[in-house]
Amino acid sequence: MPYEHLNSFERKAIYYRYNSGESYRSIGRLLNRHHTTIMREVKRNKPPYYTYFDESAEDLAVERRKKPRHTKKRLNKALYNHVVHKLHEGWSPDAIAGRLKINHPNNKEKRVSHETIYQWVIKDYQVGGELYKALPKRHKKRRKQRKYGDLRGKIKDRVSIHERPVIVEERTRIGDWEGDLVEGKKGSGYIVTHVDRATKYLMAQKIESKTADAFNKATLSMFMPLTPSKRLTLTLDNGKEFSLFSKIENRLKIDIYFADPYCSWQRGTNENTNGLIRRYFPKKTDFSTITDYELQKVVHKINNRPRKSLDYQTPKEAFSLDNVSGALGT
Repeated sequence: MPYEHLNSFERKAIYYRYNSGESYRSIGRLLNRHHTTIMREVKRNKPPYYTYFDESAEDLAVERRKKPRHTKKRLNKALYNHVVHKLHEGWSPDAIAGRLKINHPNNKEKRVSHETIYQWVIKDYQVGGELYKALPKRHKKRRKQRKYGDLRGKIKDRVSIHERPVIVEERTRIGDWEGDLVEGKKGSGYIVTHVDRATKYLMAQKIESKTADAFNKATLSMFMPLTPSKRLTLTLDNGKEFSLFSKIENRLKIDIYFADPYCSWQRGTNENTNGLIRRYFPKKTDFSTITDYELQKVVHKINNRPRKSLDYQTPKEAFSLDNVSGALGT
């Protein structure tokens, strides 16, 4: 009986069952497949130290079937070195492939698919390499916080996120920001971060203390150089360091809104960007040892990394445009 390749439905089942902790034998019985077939599928298509994803596994399988078995494409060393460099710069395989397609639309020799990049990473690992360590790591799911009432207190005269203009949700204009703090090792300082919702453009600055005055001073210094059209709204959480928000509103003529307590997903753009910062400055990093130059170097890297949501333009490129429609090519 001829061997039948696993299909996308079976890979979806493997994804859910394997990541739920089921054994190869259990999954094999469910799909009427030998357990070694399931084991080979996972080991062949799972990047080292990362979980198995059905969509990327399907892409890899399709890519392999497209390639004639009797030929072997010669490795473009310059292209390979470029990919390795960008991985170490924090770019994802998808971002690297997408940007190459923009930069070299008519030259296939200077382009590579994200599936091939993953294959390079896996092959490098199999011969003892550590390129896999450069892959962006997926964040662990946060535990739902228990609520013992709002321990953070109420901010006087705060305006709820539910009163924010609908256009902010649409991400069709530049100038709608989300703000927060990234905390260093206890007593070592904080980083104030502000991210534009539409373009993912990041501004960040160190402060020594978690006070409203320190936050306001840093925020004003970052926003003042911007034209009024690029500072329209700002959404914050309910920390007391944001309690003097009215001073920012009055000085910048910007509308400030507050997310619901314990709803960090309402400021998801900022939360995700803070995660990018954490790749360079992990939790418990002593922020007192980080210079302003080092922080701005990280900000530069993040702002110059292509994003799929921006059609593989960088946040810096998108933010420099007059409107987001131009950034997205719509």
